[in-house]
Order: sequence, then structure tokens, then C-alpha cells
Amino acid sequence: MTDLPKTFDPGAIEARWYAHWESAGRFRPERPDAQPFTIVIPPPNVTGSLHIGHALDNTLQDILIRHARLQGKDALWVVGTDHAGIATQMVVERQLNERQQKRTDFSREAFIAKVWEWKEESGGTITRQLRRLGASCDWANERFTMDEGFSRAVIKVFVDLHREGLIYRDKRLVNWDPGLRTAISDLEVETKEVQGKFWHFSYPLADGSGAISVATTRPETMLADMAVAVNPEDERYKALIGKQVRLPITGRLIPIVADEHADPELGSGAVKITPGHDFNDFEVGKRAGFKPADMLNMLDADANLIQTADGLIPDDLLGLPGSVARASVVERMEALGLLEKVEDRAIQTPYGDRSGAVIEPWLTDQWYVDAATLAGPAIAAVRDGAIRVVPETWKKTWFNWLENIQPWCVSRQLWWGHQIPAWYDEDGTPYVAEDEAVAQALAGNKKLTRDPDVLDTWFSSALWPFGTLGWPDQTTALSRHYPNDVLISGFDILFFWDARMAMQGLHFMKEVPWKTLYLHGLVRAADGSKMSKSKGNTVDPLGLIDRYGADALRFTLTAMESQGRDIKLDEKRVEGYRNFATKLWNAARFAQSNGIGASATIEPPAAQLPVNRWIVAETVKTVQALDLALADLRFDESANSIYQFVWATFCDWYLELIKPLLGPESAAAEAAETRAVAGWVLDQILVMLHPFMPFITEELWHALGERSYDLILAKWPMADARAIDPAAQAEIDWLIRLVGEIRTARAELNVPPGARLPMIVRDAQPRTEARLGAQQAALARLARIESVTIGGAATGGAAQIVVDEATFVLPLEGVIDLAAERSRLDKAAAAAEKERDSLGGRLSNPSFVEKAKPEAVAKAREDHAAKSAEADRLRAALARLG
Repeated sequence: MTDLPKTFDPGAIEARWYAHWESAGRFRPERPDAQPFTIVIPPPNVTGSLHIGHALDNTLQDILIRHARLQGKDALWVVGTDHAGIATQMVVERQLNERQQKRTDFSREAFIAKVWEWKEESGGTITRQLRRLGASCDWANERFTMDEGFSRAVIKVFVDLHREGLIYRDKRLVNWDPGLRTAISDLEVETKEVQGKFWHFSYPLADGSGAISVATTRPETMLADMAVAVNPEDERYKALIGKQVRLPITGRLIPIVADEHADPELGSGAVKITPGHDFNDFEVGKRAGFKPADMLNMLDADANLIQTADGLIPDDLLGLPGSVARASVVERMEALGLLEKVEDRAIQTPYGDRSGAVIEPWLTDQWYVDAATLAGPAIAAVRDGAIRVVPETWKKTWFNWLENIQPWCVSRQLWWGHQIPAWYDEDGTPYVAEDEAVAQALAGNKKLTRDPDVLDTWFSSALWPFGTLGWPDQTTALSRHYPNDVLISGFDILFFWDARMAMQGLHFMKEVPWKTLYLHGLVRAADGSKMSKSKGNTVDPLGLIDRYGADALRFTLTAMESQGRDIKLDEKRVEGYRNFATKLWNAARFAQSNGIGASATIEPPAAQLPVNRWIVAETVKTVQALDLALADLRFDESANSIYQFVWATFCDWYLELIKPLLGPESAAAEAAETRAVAGWVLDQILVMLHPFMPFITEELWHALGERSYDLILAKWPMADARAIDPAAQAEIDWLIRLVGEIRTARAELNVPPGARLPMIVRDAQPRTEARLGAQQAALARLARIESVTIGGAATGGAAQIVVDEATFVLPLEGVIDLAAERSRLDKAAAAAEKERDSLGGRLSNPSFVEKAKPEAVAKAREDHAAKSAEADRLRAALARLG
């Protein structure tokens, strides 16, 4: 047994134990014959740093993996990082820019070499930070989405899907990010409301018989208009369908087409159609008979105007950004007398979530996955229960998105990433193959050029549950650990990653990738607002670890993780759970000083004393509650169960109740039994608490005695109901309730702490009388009861307490000034009632509830509840005095 320092210092403990666990291989013990349990980490970007969302996500995973390990399972937590195509390329390009260099100064191979160089030097930041959090991943087998084995899996998936007709090349509109010069997905687009204008133009009919009015928020795109659409049922325009208008500025002729996209109730009812630069217009254009290859594009990769057809763009506008050309187009329309009016309007504008550039719908050739076909089995898996979604409320979102899924654009115009395995001949025909030699064999003697694009990062990470286990090779790890057991994920990547893993896993493995999908909420600021750097309200988890320890942060996040709700993180909660760790530390020091050490048995020791039989039963009940909560993934309930048991049941009550049994005046047999039981319970606490607070528990495990194994490899307690003694439980529960009521009464009535009071007991049944006799010493010490008299009446004022059938009377004559105390309580209760009623009046006023800020209404409700409780408490105290 090692004497514990007086002060709990988490910093030194954490660094020492993590290094020991990792170097000793404790995270992946050899258990080939045990039941497998598998979690894959949502691979963080190799460019990333630990943020509070990572801390929540990985804490929850670590709890499950440590719990499974303690249960003796073959627990595998697959760890690795994502190559993060766009983010990583941006980081490296930014470094080049600082040296007055740019990517295009290098060959593709030379640039990629620089990225790998950066990865080796700086790409391990987040994995080092995960270690500080206590994440017990299988670091010995860390994966990277660009490592050789995983890259082989990515190429095979692409080639196989292409051969099956599920990947194809098509000319379609994409979200083009001119800042990054690449296509991005819908999920990487952020829509913001900006103040703009709505221009109304007049387009002359080609036959000179009149004009038709259209409106637009992007006047420059009129240069690439290909039609004007009207609703086929709109009587105003039926006669015009099939006619042509002469496009102002350039004079091109475009048709008037009938399409239900045109809403007769909106604006003039006529809509300009630019299929090369608007997603809705693209669909209208296809219905009107325009082939995508014939649709007009007027922008280059930088979103500057270019000439793609004779006479499309006036020469003086060529090379201008679209936003700059806009003013010139409007001026020309006004000069032609064709500008009807201009309105101010709030416009929903798309931006790239990484570049911040305005996104342009851009017509280009890209590679697409037939997501609708792959989505079918993923929909069925959730509907049939093969994938359990927790909370279930997310199932509706899952179905809605997958049932309406669009083709998935998987090509990106980057250099860093998995280069698409396609080679083109001089006619542009693609040959998709595992390598160039196979492609050349398919093409014969034709000269081939490789597709320069890379795959969307999410394409590769969709293979994570099986690609990390060695697929396409049929490895032992794959056969044992696929499907995974649980995926812990933020709901915000449900579509980016979770659904795509389900699609690919079901297609290639013919099984779901994981049996359970747990979606947690966001970590928000203490006031409930979303954290953002611009607001200055982000929380650095590493800073919290520095101040309070990783255990305290982990426990805070777990205790606040309630299914279907976001977390409002208040640093005071972290401080509070640091105090919880300190309380456990002090309990262990108390144990050491009283000869309580490591238990010699896994089974509970034999016990005769009610207090010891009670604590054994309470321990078993806590194991039962923990097992149930963790099985249901109710993390907050699991944390609350162990917290209440440690703080209240064990520290506040049991250790207090057994103090007399540990003294020199106690019988040797009783003292020995109590030390054995207390040591056993403390061991069970350390095991149960270990998944939540791994560092302090491992430290205390070894400090309490010589151990043949580390706590991380201990055995999870058995919830053996045979250890529950109802009679002992009932007796000690009664004692705790009685002492608690006496303490409350003394505090409410300002009884001096040192005053010892007599107690008169009325209406007690024989069982209560027997308990009073057995527990008189505890009542004397814990409740300051001088004597107990069965029957009789108190003279003068007294406090009355009712517990079960009996009334317990505490005479107070001469102990306190009864009249002054009645007056104090009455005034305090009246003041609380006045504030309660005032707040109640505000809350019953619809004007306040509807118009005040939500946080003000919430605060008023909080205060009203507090004042109501205070008033009730004070009136109850007054009633005690009779």
C-alpha cells in the first residue's frame, strides 16, 4: 500500500498512467477466444486539433470500450485519421504561400511529397491530444485513409462499383467552389442570408409583337439564358409558348417553353432559364429537350466570365468576375430601356464552408455514384431493426434523406487524395481499372492519360468499418470484428459519413457496418448558444484538462449527455466533478489511515452487521443500474448512478456509519468484517468508475494494495441479486432518512450545531423500537441525539418529524428562542411567497412569455421554481414548531 498525498493532482497521474497503459499493450490484450466488441473511431481530420465535440464523442466511445474490456471481451477500438483532402491541401498551400510559393510551382508528385512531409511532422497533433483525454484506442494498429492497404480498398470499391454500373461519368451541375477550384457536396455548402436586389427585365419577343417580363437576383447570368419558362396553365402566356424572345445585349434567340416550375403567382409568372448555372433551371432545361452537353456555361474555374460559344459574352466583359460583370449588365439593360424596376431583397446565398467563397452552380463532367440504388438496403436495415438508431427520433431523418437522395458527386479537383483510377484515350473514352497496366490492356494500343481528379474524402471514409480491418483481404480481424458493435457519431455527420458507411458496408460486406448507431448532440455554450470563434465562446478541452484534469472533463460530458439533447457546458460543472474526484481521493486516504486496503476477493466478503450487508446490497444495485444504463446507452443515467453511490451512499453515509466500528473500542470481529467489506466496496467503486474516470481510479487501485494486474484489465462486478439483504437495507435506509430529517430540522430552526437534544418517540411499532435500540449510538453521533424516550410528551415548544409510522419529537425549550424563530420563519416565508407570486404573474402574462428573450423566460421560470420551493420549505419548518 502506497500512502496517498494529501492533495489530488491529476496532471502527474494522467501522464504517467497513459504512458504505462500504451507501452504495456493494455489497450489491446490478447483475447482471441473472447466475445468480440468493436468500435471504430470517427476518423478526425489529420489537420485537426481536439475540440469539445471531439472530447464528447471520444469520451463516450472510451466508456464503452473500457466497459467491454472490463467485461472480458475482445475489445477493439479502431483508431486512425482521415486524409481530409480539401483541409490538408489548404494547410500545405497556405504554408507555401507564406514562402511566396504556390502549388502550381511544383509537379503534382512534388506537391504530394510535401503533403506527406507535413503529415509526418504535424499530422499527429490530434492523436496526441486524444491520448491526453484518456482514449484507450488500439494505437499499435493505427490507420490512415491514405495508407497503402486502405488505398487499395478505395480503388477496388471504385472499380467494382463502376463495373456494376453504380459509378458513372456525367455532365451535371455541381456546387463549384471558386476559392478552392473544386466541386463540393451539398453538405459542404453553408447558406447565408445576405441583402441583395431583385431586378425586373423586359425581354422583347423576336417577332416584335411585344415583350415578356422576367426577374432575377443574378443579372449577369442572362448572358447564358437558354429559354424563358411559363406555366402551361397560365392563360396570360399560352399563346406565347413556342415563340422566341431576342435576348437583350447579345441578340441571341431563345424559346418560350412550358414548364410547371414557373409559378403564375410569383412575380410576372415568367422565369428566365439558365440551365448551366442554376439547379432548378438545369432540370427545366432537360425537360425542354436541351442536352447537358449543349447547355451554355459562361464561367471559368475562378468564376470569371469566359467565351464558350460565339457571341455569348461581350468582349469587354470577358475575364471579369460575375459579381463585377453584374453592374455592367444592369447598366446596359437600363440603357436599352429594358430595366423595369429594382427591389431590395434578402437573398439566400450559398458559401463554401471551408473557403468562404460564394458557390457557383457549374456545369462540368464529374464522377457520380448511383446513391439511390445503394440507399435501398440502408433504408431497409434501419426499418427492419438490423441497425438500431439511438435516439429513435433520428430514424425519420434517416429515411427522409435516403429516400430522396441524389446522385453523389465523388470527384474533386484536388491533388491530395485518392486519384481516380480512370484513364482516357484521345477521344475522351474512360477506362476504369485497378492500375494503368490493366487500363492499357482494356484500351489496346490507344494512348492513355490519367484522370487528374481525386475522390471525395467521404468516399474513402465510407469504407472505414471494413477497410480498417484489412478488406479486401479476408483477415481474421475482419471476420471477428465486422460488423462493428456501436458507432458513436455526432448527428451533424449523419449524411456525410454514417449513411454512406451503411450503403457501402451493406453493398460490399452484405452486412450492416454496425449494429447500433448512437447520435449525440452538440456541445453548446453555458447559455445554450452555439459555440463559434466569432462569438468568442468556444471552449478548449485541453485548457479544461489542464485546470481540472481529464477525469473531471470526461465525467462532466458523460453526466450531461442525455439522449436527444444538446449539452450546455458550464465550467462550474467541470469544477464540481473535479471536487467529486477529490472526494473519492479523500475517501481512499481515509481507508488507508484506517487499515482498509485492496480486497482479496471478487465476491463480497461474508457480513453479519446490517450496515455492511446494506452497503454490499447498495453496491450490487449500483452495478445493476450501471449495466442497464450502459446497455441502453443512457450515459447521463450511468454517470448519475455511480456518482450518487460514491458521493452520498459510500462517502457521506457508509464511511460515517462505520467510523465507530473501526476504532479501538470496537470488537475485533466487527472491525475485521467492516475493513474487509469496505475494501471490497472501494474496489468495486474503482472498477465501476474506471470507464468514466480512468486515471484516478487506476492510481487508487494500486495505492490501496499490491495488485497482480492493472485496473484497466480488472473484472467488471457481477450484479448478483443474492447479495441483496432486504432487512438490512430497510434498517439502514430508515436510519439515513431519520438522521437526514433531524439534520434538516435542526438547520431550518437554527439549532446550534453542538447542542445535543433529547428525542421523544410516539406511535412507534416494535420494529422501529428495535431499530432505535440498535442504532442509538449512530443517532447520538450523527444526529446529536442525547437520549431516546419511547412515549411521553414534550413540555414547551418542540420540532416534530414523521418517519414512516412514528413521530419523533425534539424538545427545543431553552435551546432556541421559539418566538423569535417563529417570527423569522414567518417573515422569510412571506418574502419568498411574495417573490414567487410576482414571478408567477409575469409568467402568466402572454405578452412577457411571447415577447421576452427565451433566456429571460427560462430564467424567470427557474427563479419561480426556486422561490416556490423556498416558500414551501420555510412553511414546513414553521409547521414543525407547532
